[in-house]
Amino acid sequence: MNKLSFKIHTSVSQLPLNWDTVAISNVFLQSSYLSVLEVSAPTNMQCFYIAIYENQELIGVSLAQYLDLNKLESFGERDKCFKTFIRNFIFKNFASHTLFVGNNMITGQNGYAFSKEISFEEISFILLQSAKEITEHFKSKNIKLHLVSFKDFYDHCSVELKKNSFSNMYEFNTQPNMILYLDKNWKTKDDYIAAFSKKYRDQYKRSHKKFDGIVVKNLLLDEIIEHEQTIYNLYHYVAKNAPFNTFFLSKNHFSTFKKECGEHFLLFGYFLNEKLVGFHTVLLNGTVLETYFLGYDPQVQKENMLYLNMLYNMTEFGIENQCEKIIFGRTALEIKSSIGAVPVMMSGFLYHNNNLINKYIDPIFKRLEPEMDWQIRHPFK
Repeated sequence: MNKLSFKIHTSVSQLPLNWDTVAISNVFLQSSYLSVLEVSAPTNMQCFYIAIYENQELIGVSLAQYLDLNKLESFGERDKCFKTFIRNFIFKNFASHTLFVGNNMITGQNGYAFSKEISFEEISFILLQSAKEITEHFKSKNIKLHLVSFKDFYDHCSVELKKNSFSNMYEFNTQPNMILYLDKNWKTKDDYIAAFSKKYRDQYKRSHKKFDGIVVKNLLLDEIIEHEQTIYNLYHYVAKNAPFNTFFLSKNHFSTFKKECGEHFLLFGYFLNEKLVGFHTVLLNGTVLETYFLGYDPQVQKENMLYLNMLYNMTEFGIENQCEKIIFGRTALEIKSSIGAVPVMMSGFLYHNNNLINKYIDPIFKRLEPEMDWQIRHPFK
C-alpha cells in the first residue's frame, strides 16, 4: 500500500489550490458547492473537508459532516406511532452526536473523489483514519461522538470496502436510490411519453390536465431572494412531514446555492394566480441530473397533482439537457417508479463508540428502520 496521508480542513478558504481539479468528477465535492454548505448549512451541521495526499501530491478529496441532533426541532412529524417515539428517544439519547463521512443531505455516492486509481484497501483505511481524527477533535472539546457512519456506496464498492478496513462495521441498507436512466432515443418529452404503456400515458394526461393554470418559471437569483420566505415555508412543510429528518436547511440556502453555483443549480417556481405554491430544484452534475429539495402548498399539491407534475418536469429537463440519468433519491418510491425510475440499492456502514451498543447494533438498527411497503411499477411498454 502506498503511503497516503491526509489533512482535515474546517473552512473552504483553507483548501489546497488544486482541490477542484481533483474533485472535477463530482460537483458535490467542488469548492462552489462546499461554499454553499459553509455559508448556509443546517444550523446543527458542521463540515470537514479532507485532503488526501500521496507523497505531498493531492490525489483525493472527501467530505465529512458532524450533526448535533439535540439542536433539531423535530425528527419528522408524519408517523405518530410508538415505534417512532422509541426511535426518537434512542436517537436523542444514544445517537445525538453523529459523524457522517459522505454527504448526509443528498442520496448517492458523493463522499470522495480521486484523480487516480486507488485501491479499496487504501480508500477504506484513509476514510476510517479521517473519522478517528475528527472523533479526537471533538473529544478535545468534551463532545463524545456517538455514531460514525460512512454513507451511500453502490454495491460493487460496498463489497470491496467490506473486504478491508470496513470488515468489522455494521453494513446497512435503507430505502433504495430511485434512478431514471434516460433512453438515448428520447429527444423530447413526447418521445418519453410515447414510450409509456396506455395506463401510464393516461396517468400523464390526467395529471397534466389537473396542472392547467399553473405557470412554471426558472427563477433568477433576485427572484429567489424576493420569494425566499415563501420558498422556505414550502420546503419546511414537506421536510417537517417527512418520516425522518436529521436536519433542516437554513432560510438562505437556496439563494446561496444560486449565487455559488450559477447555471448548474436551477430553482423552478410553480405559480397559481401569480402566487408561489411550489418549487423544485435540480443540479447539473456532468451528465447526471441531481434532484435536490422541493416544497409545495399541500392543498394545491392535492388538487393539482403538483408533485407528480414536478417529476415529469424534471424528466423533461433531463431529456432536453441530454443527461444520461436522473437521481431522484430516496422517499416516495412508488410514485417515482410510476414515471420510470428504478430502485438501486445502496449501502452504508456505521459503528457506535459505545462498545455494548455497537455489539447489538444489528438488532437495534433493524428495529428503528422505517418499514418499506411499496409496489414497483413498470410504466414502459
